[in-house]
Amino acid sequence: MNAEFARTLSLLRQEKGVSQRTASSELGISQALLSHYENGIREPGLTFVVKACAYYNVSADYLLGRTLTRDGTTISAEELYDISQEKDNSMRGSVLALLSKKLLVNSVGMLFDLLAKTGNRDIIQAVANYLSTSVYKMYRDIYHANPNNNPDFFSVSQRHFSTGLPEADMHLSEVELQDALAAHMKEKGAIPEMDHAALARDYPVLYQSFLQLIHNTGERINHTFSERKGN
Repeated sequence: MNAEFARTLSLLRQEKGVSQRTASSELGISQALLSHYENGIREPGLTFVVKACAYYNVSADYLLGRTLTRDGTTISAEELYDISQEKDNSMRGSVLALLSKKLLVNSVGMLFDLLAKTGNRDIIQAVANYLSTSVYKMYRDIYHANPNNNPDFFSVSQRHFSTGLPEADMHLSEVELQDALAAHMKEKGAIPEMDHAALARDYPVLYQSFLQLIHNTGERINHTFSERKGN
């Protein structure tokens, strides 16, 4: 059973602003059967998938969770929008948001360039998974701060999210990273140089952001630890 199909089917109907009764009638099936499809109880045949794609104006690949683009096209790395390339982007006038964005974008950019030099897909994937889940967590917390937002937007249930499943995923990514690093060191030796001299030489612009991020984060962590010890 394709769980992503059921979730997407339900979201598309909600976005269209129609009831299950209306949608099922226009799709030529019973309301009970549509409810089964949307809840993942039953799996539809090809005829229904074709009708649903036409009804919601999406591709079959999108409906089946095979692509994030509604027309079914795939996006290469070169085609992805890169906010770091924007000029004079004031982030809606927020100096703090602009500064924070630059520190993170520049630091992460430098990090992935270093990872690319290892040529190790497992290391890169583990780091990407960890950071992706971190961004996911922050976005979801902010998203749910507005009670009008549709909770079904996310495939991970609110119960699993609130009880720490994303944190578990991040810990697993750290374990996978450690295993990948150990395997890389055993097979190919040291990873690229990451001392001050090497980073300042190879990343004269990005390294300044990275240093600032390291400083800010270190100060915050140490301050938190000092306060805890003082209590």
